[in-house]
Amino acid sequence: MKLLKAVHHIAIICSDYEKSKHFYTDILGFEIEREVYRSERDSYKLDLSLNGQYIIELFSFPSPPKRPSRPESTGLRHIAFQVDDIEPAIAQLRKKGIVTEAVRVDEFTGKKFTFFADPDDLPIELYEI
Repeated sequence: MKLLKAVHHIAIICSDYEKSKHFYTDILGFEIEREVYRSERDSYKLDLSLNGQYIIELFSFPSPPKRPSRPESTGLRHIAFQVDDIEPAIAQLRKKGIVTEAVRVDEFTGKKFTFFADPDDLPIELYEI
């Protein structure tokens, strides 16, 4: 019997809750499953799904410390989302004011990919399947 079945969710702590909520819902298209304010922690918790699958827990906390994204450091490097065709996905992001890196090709799979960042500079990858 395997211990792990699948990834359940990704937890992200943001510095500006409204800005990040807008980014993940209005720009990337995640759907809100549940939003709660936890007064004892002065914290919001936003459960987000993509195509009906629970994916992200977005948290706010008062004055969270910054986590370095660059230069690359130990720990989680980025999150990646698959797309059918990378060019229209990039065009859609650019229409919403999101800057993406140049498209690269995975040397092992021959698939196209690019990166951009969320409001707290968390790297996000688009990977063409």
